Amino acid sequence: MTDGHLADMVRNALLHTFHLVTPKPRARRVDLYGRRMVVTGASPGSLGYEIARTLAGWGAAVVVTALDDPAALERTLRRRLSADGGDSDRVTARGLDLRDRRSVADFANWYADEYSELDVLVNNAGILLDPLGRWREPRLSPDGVEIHWRTNYLGTFQLTAALLPLLIESGRRSGDARVVNVSSHQHTRGRNARLFTPSGRYHSWDAYGQSKLALIHLASELQRRHGGDGFLRAVALHPGSVYTNMIARGIAATRGLGPLRRLAAPLAGLVLLNPGQGAQTAIHCATDADVRGGDYYERCAPARPSPDALDETAAARLWEQSQEWAAGRYTRSPLAPGEPTRPNPR
Repeated sequence: MTDGHLADMVRNALLHTFHLVTPKPRARRVDLYGRRMVVTGASPGSLGYEIARTLAGWGAAVVVTALDDPAALERTLRRRLSADGGDSDRVTARGLDLRDRRSVADFANWYADEYSELDVLVNNAGILLDPLGRWREPRLSPDGVEIHWRTNYLGTFQLTAALLPLLIESGRRSGDARVVNVSSHQHTRGRNARLFTPSGRYHSWDAYGQSKLALIHLASELQRRHGGDGFLRAVALHPGSVYTNMIARGIAATRGLGPLRRLAAPLAGLVLLNPGQGAQTAIHCATDADVRGGDYYERCAPARPSPDALDETAAARLWEQSQEWAAGRYTRSPLAPGEPTRPNPR
């Protein structure tokens, strides 16, 4: 572990401890009738579920995505909305696998055919498959890319790029379209140099941090390229340290640690936010009139990300290479996500 990573861990732990004992911020309720939104990764027990439930409860028409069994997710969310006194018809679920180019393209095409507007895209879906940091070799997606980078960043970039024309059109009509990227304070583990040059070593938390750093770059570069007219706002955020089903699944999938899942839930309430609390900053960024495009948010307020996340040159370079990847012109090394390796035969 480098001195920089140790300093980041200490800083994040101290901030988290402080936030545990201070009042938890809440997004201000906004009338969202007439607004149409997409929230990715909304399975029960997730941040996305709580984000979507609140947005639909405030009147938005929300499409949610799930990796598995979207029909079951739709039934569950609709029952919850009805129990809360809301309109259950305001939520629709659809399957989406961010690891799969075809799945992302099919979802974007389906959405564009089904609806003529998109006011807010909340890029929440993501994975953390090795919460204890045991992996020493990368796990790869079916197309040969490190799995956290492939899912959390490349799939999100492809989806955002595919839906961007609809977001821009809607923004011009309404004056307010948004892209909200759920990042993490773990982006401080990411380094711009590793976006473009092989590092020669692997740690799953570094890979996760790289993907979260890239999501901040995606938001800031979107803002620079498309936010100048004031119709589109793109932001990234840290939701807080939250115990979600993503963490629970990661523990359960780790050999020998499945029983910890039964112990983790009651302990999590003492040391971590619950998903409803963790959803507040994303809800704020999706709805509040005072949100500033290009900023990074924590606890429903602007915050300062890592120095690497503020590097506009790195963000622009990453954008260009991501466009090349999204167009299918090359694949990337699993250890250095920004490094072109071989022509894609497609």
